[in-house]
Amino acid sequence: MPVFQKFSQLPLHPALIKAIDRLGYQSLTPIQSQILPHTLAGQDAIGQAQTGTGKTATFLLTVINELLTNPLKKDKDGERYLGETRALILAPTRELAQQIYQDCLQLTQFTKLQTVCLLGGADAEQQARPLKQKFVDIIIATPGRLIDFCFQKLVYLDRLEMLVLDEADRMLDMGFIPDIKRLIRMMPENTHRQTLLFSATFNQDVMNLAYRWLYQPVFVEIEPESKTSENIEQKFFAVAETDKFLALEKILADYQNQKVIIFANRKDQVRRLYEKLSRQYKVVTLSGDVVQAKREKYLAEFRDDKADILVATDVAGRGIHVDDVACVVNFTLPDSPDDYVHRIGRTGRAGNKGVSISFVSEDDGFNLPAIQGYLDSPIKMEQW
Repeated sequence: MPVFQKFSQLPLHPALIKAIDRLGYQSLTPIQSQILPHTLAGQDAIGQAQTGTGKTATFLLTVINELLTNPLKKDKDGERYLGETRALILAPTRELAQQIYQDCLQLTQFTKLQTVCLLGGADAEQQARPLKQKFVDIIIATPGRLIDFCFQKLVYLDRLEMLVLDEADRMLDMGFIPDIKRLIRMMPENTHRQTLLFSATFNQDVMNLAYRWLYQPVFVEIEPESKTSENIEQKFFAVAETDKFLALEKILADYQNQKVIIFANRKDQVRRLYEKLSRQYKVVTLSGDVVQAKREKYLAEFRDDKADILVATDVAGRGIHVDDVACVVNFTLPDSPDDYVHRIGRTGRAGNKGVSISFVSEDDGFNLPAIQGYLDSPIKMEQW
């Protein structure tokens, strides 16, 4: 399989090359150079890469090139119906779907391909209009809104040629997997479509789904240059389980009127912490027990300084993007090193400095070696 360094070396359709030149793309990112030779050749692929590594362009180039180089032929492919899309890109959030849509419009600017973006929370009738007026080639969607459109017979997936699942780990965490399973049942078998799956992290649950939905995929993993930001000072304290709450109160006194996120592994731990802290502090909570509407409300309160403290599980913590978090506390050490990196990455954002404090007790100390093995620098343990 050839290794490409520049976009000009890729076997792309002339209309795509023209768009790439207009956008000023020249050198391929590591994930693009490693995965595009496989995906442009029609293989299924699983790509592990962080946000900002060029993965969106990777799957958009693959999708657009395939649709351009293999146009539908009426005599061979039969009559085409409105709402019958050739490619589908699923994203977990409206913001991400909208960003992919804008990138797609730029890359298809010299083609006749029609792209539609279907999002929850927006005017459904307005989104339905182009589906009723012209053939659609690419749909970019969040799962819930797409299911609505499929049941209304506005979108058909039975002749789908390409499927892209972006940020699969977040889809899993946000509870979208049942929706995606329903959508996949409406599609051709995985041997009769090309499927690409991208994720920043891969746990066993994601991998199980990937191998069920993809056909003989290639796996490309791009390690981030540094697993944790240099803007985060990491501290580890050996503390008895019974002393953890007292230690937490001392930390909160040090960070008075600043934003603090406290992570725990289980919903019951989060609930107990919230009940204790809410007697004294302005605190909100995010866990699997909290319904989506309340999650959004609580996160908005935290972002808008109406609450100083957020207590969360890993599942709920995935969607937290707040730039001015001063400190993250791991009240319990996470089971996975990936979750540790994700948790502490909630601080030290947008060029700010941040601190992460991890309690290590007799109950969760067995998680420490895996975290140590994953980090770039040795852990220095302090006594509380």
